[in-house]
Amino acid sequence: MASMAFTAAKFLPATAPTHLDSSPRLSPPRAGSLSFAPLSSSSAILRLRSPSPSGPGGRLPPPPPPRSYGGGGSGDAADSGGDGGSRRGILGIFLAGWAARVAADPQFPFKVLMEELVGVSACVLGDMASRPNFGLNELDFVFSTLVVGSILNFVLMYLLAPTAGASAAASAAASGLPSHMFEAGAYSLGSRVATLLSKGATFAAVGFAAGLAGTAISNGLISLRKRMDPAFETPNKAPPTLLNAATWAIHMGVSSNLRYQTLNGVEYLLAKAAPPSVFKVSVVALRCMNNVLGGMSFVLLARLTGSQKSDAPAASSTAEEKERLIAVGNAVAADAVGAGRDGEGK
Repeated sequence: MASMAFTAAKFLPATAPTHLDSSPRLSPPRAGSLSFAPLSSSSAILRLRSPSPSGPGGRLPPPPPPRSYGGGGSGDAADSGGDGGSRRGILGIFLAGWAARVAADPQFPFKVLMEELVGVSACVLGDMASRPNFGLNELDFVFSTLVVGSILNFVLMYLLAPTAGASAAASAAASGLPSHMFEAGAYSLGSRVATLLSKGATFAAVGFAAGLAGTAISNGLISLRKRMDPAFETPNKAPPTLLNAATWAIHMGVSSNLRYQTLNGVEYLLAKAAPPSVFKVSVVALRCMNNVLGGMSFVLLARLTGSQKSDAPAASSTAEEKERLIAVGNAVAADAVGAGRDGEGK
């Protein structure tokens, strides 16, 4: 086809412009857009020579890079970096901390699960044992203790657990404080007292935050129950959020902190003196007793601060009322028997 086109163009008159598609054209072809190269000895080739910036040979320029529509990003690296930064929110920080704790202690998830199941259950058991009628008249307060205790146990275990990495070692070396008062090592008395105070401040802060969250959640659920069931009435007045949170802060900063320090010291002594099997059983028993004692001490403190007041009559007053009614009944029966005997005598 190229040879036939070249032959036709060669023998036609030069004054009559002719096109290959035989269609009439009003304007002559532009110079440089279509030209014919002379035939070589081997083959006849029709070459299209177009003035393109890519050079001779009719090669097309490379396609432009795809545009980015990622909200003003300047490139792939920037866009990917922005996505990674947005993903590192609260959840990303928490997951990174969880991975660091699991790397330092592979049993950390199991310990958290056991603390939530056994520890919270023992705390609620001690809480109910300290209330009248085993807490059945104050189930709303018991539920509040359950919610706050679950949050507290998880947050404290997360904060106190060791982490892997050079940053954890550097921070521990920089602080110069033991993890608890009775930790083995060449620590001075001042550093051990500072540990007691710093742990107390940490426990109090966590207790206040967990008290706020837990009390708000429990009160919100009770309010939702009232909206769904207007006939539902709580046996007691809902605890004030701020006062209950402050009570939890005092309880955690004083009672829990002292029990934590004492428990670690006893476990340190048991680890040196008792066999491994006895040590494990003792640790489980001690921690259960610690949680029961913690639940009981919180109920006493809540009574003192007035954050949880029971509207039901106390057990002592109820017993006194029963005794008074029994005495009155006995007196009435004795009078009736005496009157009957007097009637028979007459």
